Amino acid sequence: MSQILIVDDEPAIGWSLKELLRDGGHEVALAADVAGADQAAARDRPACILLDVRLGGEDGIAALPRLRAAAGGAPVVVMTAFGDLDTAVRAVQAGAFDYLVKPFDLERVAEVVRRALAEGPTTMAEAEPVFDADDHRPLVGSSPAMQEIYKQVALVAASDLPVLVTGPAGTGKDVVAWAIHAYSRRRQQPLVTTNLAALAPAAIEGELFGHASGDRERPGLIELAAGGTIVLDEIDQAPAEVQVKLLRMLETGESVRVGEAAARRIDIRVIAATDRDLSDPPAAGSFRHDLRQRLAVFTIRMPTLAERPTDVEPLARHFLTRHAAGRPGGPPAMSAEFLAALERRPWPGNVRELKHAVEYAAVMARGGTLRPEHLPRLSPATDAPGDANLTAAATRVGAAVKEWSAAARRELAGLPEPDLHHRAVQLVEAMLLREALAHTGGNRTAAAKLLGLDRATLRTKLRALGIDD
Repeated sequence: MSQILIVDDEPAIGWSLKELLRDGGHEVALAADVAGADQAAARDRPACILLDVRLGGEDGIAALPRLRAAAGGAPVVVMTAFGDLDTAVRAVQAGAFDYLVKPFDLERVAEVVRRALAEGPTTMAEAEPVFDADDHRPLVGSSPAMQEIYKQVALVAASDLPVLVTGPAGTGKDVVAWAIHAYSRRRQQPLVTTNLAALAPAAIEGELFGHASGDRERPGLIELAAGGTIVLDEIDQAPAEVQVKLLRMLETGESVRVGEAAARRIDIRVIAATDRDLSDPPAAGSFRHDLRQRLAVFTIRMPTLAERPTDVEPLARHFLTRHAAGRPGGPPAMSAEFLAALERRPWPGNVRELKHAVEYAAVMARGGTLRPEHLPRLSPATDAPGDANLTAAATRVGAAVKEWSAAARRELAGLPEPDLHHRAVQLVEAMLLREALAHTGGNRTAAAKLLGLDRATLRTKLRALGIDD
């Protein structure tokens, strides 16, 4: 049994967390503001603190180091309903053990508290100064998928580890790479970005590592990024000889120009990006396994826009504001019908396609309110493919239900209670849950989100249906 302090100015949240942790056998104290938290931390010396970010106008993160000190280095779990990248970075820099976004799954809270208690008090290093990054390329969105991205960026930015950013085209891999650099200790040093697919294969080695022969002697992009960060987009396009040299650089911290035998010491961080799965056999055949492992020490997978539908509106507003920057009158209005049309559209090109569509609509509206007719026409290849496929699939499901119903009536009609409805629902539900779990690789949290269920409900249904994923 451990003493836990909950600091939150919302009574309902404080009560639910208190009941959850008491059920786990812990003693729980509540505080509604920073002053009360200071007193409780000094008095009770809690083994773990759950701390809200906004406490009636006070900044919980600013108080975090002081609370940890009063509690003897106890782990602090930050909670917020207003998560963004800056908040996540500030929490990590201030020494938070973990970062939870409201509304949260209580099972997730219990798991984080268990881990925090298992780790116990830690020696508190001096907190890094909290700083703001230039926000000209911010990450936008408050969906659960983006909250996870914020936390990952905040954690890895504080290190010098290589990072592999994956995800389909247009998801914002370049913006994540910028954010990692902008919130790192290297932020005052160069950030050099190159797309390997835009270079001739024979020229990639020289562009990256430079030349040291004759009149072509010049530094490469890696040397130009010394002290800072180099971003290698479409890393899967690196030729075999370039992969060998990149692996050597990552392992030894040395770079060798083309035509030169002597190695040069290089202090650089590498962020690689790709829209391919480098572990898949087709990619694995041309990409070195050891280099993939070295780059993927920390991997961030960018979600598609379909995985973050609640971010469509804030992204659209952000792009429209940027497009109208410096123009008199500010950004034009967006009608409710326009926003609804954005949310209904398929976005195979993800965030990049949404950006272009909003900018196109702003030009077509000529300063007036944006309406659905101002959006670019869908190409035949993307003309509501989801709707067409879903309609066709629904027709096939209907035919299958008719066939199943006829067979069930024949075989089960003699039973006292055939219960066709219950049997059909169980059959379809079991298939749907299995498909969701297969799609998410067994990740129950992601599967529950896809299904529109909370994780506890999904777990109960899986148990009832006898599904072992």
